[in-house]
Amino acid sequence: MSRPNKLRCAAIFLTLITTQALATTHITADRMIDVETGKVIEAPIITVDGNRITSITANGEVPENAIRLPGATLIPGLMDMHVHLTGDAHTHGYRRLAVSTVRSALTGVKNARISLESGFTTMRNLGASGYADVALRDAINAGDIPGPRLFVSGPAIGITGGHCDNNLLPVEYKAEGGGVADGPWAVRAKVRENFKYGADLIKLCATGGVMSKGTEPGAQQLALEEMQAAVIEAHNRGTSVAAHAHGTAGINAAIRAGVDSVEHASFLDEETIRLAKKHGTVLSMDIYVTEYILSEGEKAGILPESLEKERRVGGQQRESFRAAVDAGVKMVFGSDAAVYPHGQNARQFSRMVTFGMTPLQALQASTINAAQLLGKQDDLGSIKEGKLADLVAVPGNPLEDISVLEQVLFVMKDGEVFKNTSENF
Repeated sequence: MSRPNKLRCAAIFLTLITTQALATTHITADRMIDVETGKVIEAPIITVDGNRITSITANGEVPENAIRLPGATLIPGLMDMHVHLTGDAHTHGYRRLAVSTVRSALTGVKNARISLESGFTTMRNLGASGYADVALRDAINAGDIPGPRLFVSGPAIGITGGHCDNNLLPVEYKAEGGGVADGPWAVRAKVRENFKYGADLIKLCATGGVMSKGTEPGAQQLALEEMQAAVIEAHNRGTSVAAHAHGTAGINAAIRAGVDSVEHASFLDEETIRLAKKHGTVLSMDIYVTEYILSEGEKAGILPESLEKERRVGGQQRESFRAAVDAGVKMVFGSDAAVYPHGQNARQFSRMVTFGMTPLQALQASTINAAQLLGKQDDLGSIKEGKLADLVAVPGNPLEDISVLEQVLFVMKDGEVFKNTSENF
């Protein structure tokens, strides 16, 4: 091929790419929720150019080629701030010892698709062995597989024998979790290692946990100085820290250390709530998961010890959730999916309403609040001109019945449609 012909072909190819990237899509539904104000906008028409929302009008003339979602409500893409995509809800306890890092990464491919089709367009993955979550994020970003926009922590950091260690095998096997660190300088080194291998943020294990062998959920594990070291390292890089913490002392220490979010937060008291409000610490409380653990956990291999701990922790966590809501603590949606099946994340919304939130507050926890925690509020969290085109449609009005979030009809992420089953309803 002559040089002029090659140049012409290249120009045509670039034109096609540009045309595709700037493709315009129109979406209309019966209503749309402005999650920032709670206002319901009737008959919206949303225009998307490429991957951004460029206009929102109401009660106008619908373009002939528009995506029509009759009977549906449009909401921003949902965001879950605590998941484990590489984990399997049917593989707990000793069963996990038979799962390789490579196999867990492949499990993550399946769970990423399921999560996206369930309406969750953005997630924080808090803890994965062998940086499998980093590989999963990169594959999604490259367009190799479908999945939510991921912010990942790599291996969770905790003490020897703690909640984030591998405590299932005897000493001769020398089994150890990938994030084990003892002492402030060892914690700093582990944080640096996580960033070296691609983590977006850091997860700490400040207390014992329900699902680990030989730990007590209420007991503090990482010392204040160790958590401060991790926070300094992460904040120096402009990233955030999430702290697993059930017990009051561990929660208080994590807040004083400057973590950005506390996960689980089961045992709150007045002092803890005061500290969270003072420091602007966000709480992420997985208040649905107790139902799965106590009803299905034994069949899934959850240890008897863990079942007993959940019986003590679950009810108290829900009371703490109510107290935090009443006090006005900033909260985000975090499900801990993998303890229970991915794709069922949205079941938590109805429990958040049962235990004190309004439907709008529950929706905000999974949209604008989550976007602020990620520092992505300019791009995500609401349906607004200039923001990324992450849109979800559900039947009915979630402000009247929050459980409709469990019945996702339509999913658009970054301007691309990944699900549209509205014609079946």
